[in-house]
Amino acid sequence: MSSHVHKIFVQCIQREEPGATITAGTGSSPIQSSSGKLYMGKIGSPGEKEQYIGEAESLKAMNQAAPSLVPRLIACGVIDDEAAESDHDVGKPYFLSEYRDMGSLTDAAADVLGKRLATEMHAYKSTNGFGFHVPTYCGRTRLENGWYETWEECYDALIGGLLSSLRKSGGYDALCREGEDVRRRVMPALLRPLVIQPVLLHGDLWSGNTGTDRKTGEPVIFDPASLFGHNEADLAIARIFGGIPKSFFTTYHQHVPKSEPADQYELRCDLYELFHYLNHTVLFGGSYASSARQKMQRLLRAFPEE
Repeated sequence: MSSHVHKIFVQCIQREEPGATITAGTGSSPIQSSSGKLYMGKIGSPGEKEQYIGEAESLKAMNQAAPSLVPRLIACGVIDDEAAESDHDVGKPYFLSEYRDMGSLTDAAADVLGKRLATEMHAYKSTNGFGFHVPTYCGRTRLENGWYETWEECYDALIGGLLSSLRKSGGYDALCREGEDVRRRVMPALLRPLVIQPVLLHGDLWSGNTGTDRKTGEPVIFDPASLFGHNEADLAIARIFGGIPKSFFTTYHQHVPKSEPADQYELRCDLYELFHYLNHTVLFGGSYASSARQKMQRLLRAFPEE
């Protein structure tokens, strides 16, 4: 970070702390006020407005559900003429949150995260159904969201969106055909019997989006792609990439048992992991496509054509 703090951040922080003076650290240090409070600010390109809004709305919902588990959002908006430092600034999105100094997720923090996710975030229910009120982004992938009466419809739309992106990019005909078979045969069989509530999900909960607050030892999660859905879907990407201690899963399920029918839990895990394998195929291609096909083939074997 340069030694300069953009005017928009100075204005936002001074609304929080009237009369404070604002300085920037050096290197990767955050923005600091004269009270000692630390902030993290970023400014995007005009084309990133939707991503900034999606992240901000996700953090707001998560902070309501589980206070302090995520960095607190201070402000998010679009720079106007009054806050611009140059003509190029106008129309750019900005984002300001508290800064949390974090290390990697410790075993102790993972235990607490498992409990807080189960008893707070995944206890926070939507009154509008399954989905979310704004598009959110998993990596660079736009999740259109919207509201659905059933989880089956919501999840089908998410998978359908990824398959549509792969068809447009070309070269994934076989993968897309099998994906359509999964939508037709597997999703109704696995998701329709569930009796579940739409609860708040982080949406991209892998080890790179978790940490331990160095000051308090408490877990912190960030970079969400939130929606209201089946709680088990939030555990999927953590399995794929590892890095989150096993105690997290054990503690989580001590507080929230596996959904019924419990004997289909592992198949549901495969179905929820499939979303992330398909998304990584959209984002990066390569070996993720073969991993996605392996998941699909396992699911299709479990539910053969009648």
